[in-house]
Amino acid sequence: MIDQIQTTPIPPPVSSQALGRYVDREGRPREIVALDGARESLLVVDRDARTLGDGRLVAHLSAEEPASNAALVCAEYLREGRPCRCRRLTEEDLRTGPFERDLPPERGPLDVEVCDGEGRVHRLEPLGSGTSIPELRWCAYPLDGEEGDPEPVSVRALVASLESYDPVCALTAQALACPREDPLVSTSALRTELERLEASRIVLNRGLREAVLAAVRTGVASMSEIAMRCGRVKYDSRGNPSGETSWLARRVGLLSESRGGGPTPWVHTDVLALIARHGLGLSPREVELG
Repeated sequence: MIDQIQTTPIPPPVSSQALGRYVDREGRPREIVALDGARESLLVVDRDARTLGDGRLVAHLSAEEPASNAALVCAEYLREGRPCRCRRLTEEDLRTGPFERDLPPERGPLDVEVCDGEGRVHRLEPLGSGTSIPELRWCAYPLDGEEGDPEPVSVRALVASLESYDPVCALTAQALACPREDPLVSTSALRTELERLEASRIVLNRGLREAVLAAVRTGVASMSEIAMRCGRVKYDSRGNPSGETSWLARRVGLLSESRGGGPTPWVHTDVLALIARHGLGLSPREVELG
């Protein structure tokens, strides 16, 4: 059974400025607007033009940025074809400034760690190179019994190892928002990693994989049927058609992409939409991970 995404309508602020419009793949009109945010910030939001709901946060601009940047963000967003691929707008976005989050109680900006499926601990801490100022990075620690120093791990790689955006993205944003005790610790690399991940059209495929396996398990459709619905068809020596199940298995992370490598946790949003909409009869949003 696939969990349905629940949304809570968020009343829009009084002040809003229209930046652009488009029609989504399901024929619904949507608009890009600039909304007044906290700390004199500006939120660029993609929302349903009729209901003013289903808000997606495209960008959160600080008070230091010129207001004209909102139009530039909108133009780039539409040009790259990323409509509706951003995370949902929350009430917290309206109450806080960019990268401003409340840290969990009794935890400092560096007192954060996560464990991957192998039990390896990853901590957010300054990493020095000896030739430049320390960088705040996620660092992977050796497993018990292993030797070696902590190794830097990108936000994207850590998200991939967990097959989940949270808690890594949330903890990273919290650390970036918290004032640093040591001003000589740089956060530029960590900030860039988070921004690139949030803007990428390559997304986690775990939700899609779970939906495909659920369809097969319940008899809704076989792997072959799903692949054929997506236009991936092969023929045997007698001309009998069947679906390219290996193509589907690779896209959803059940088979490796190449020899010696493991299954990929990533899929392009266009492929995710194809499999969800045509292969499973679902809205892509039902299989996207927030």
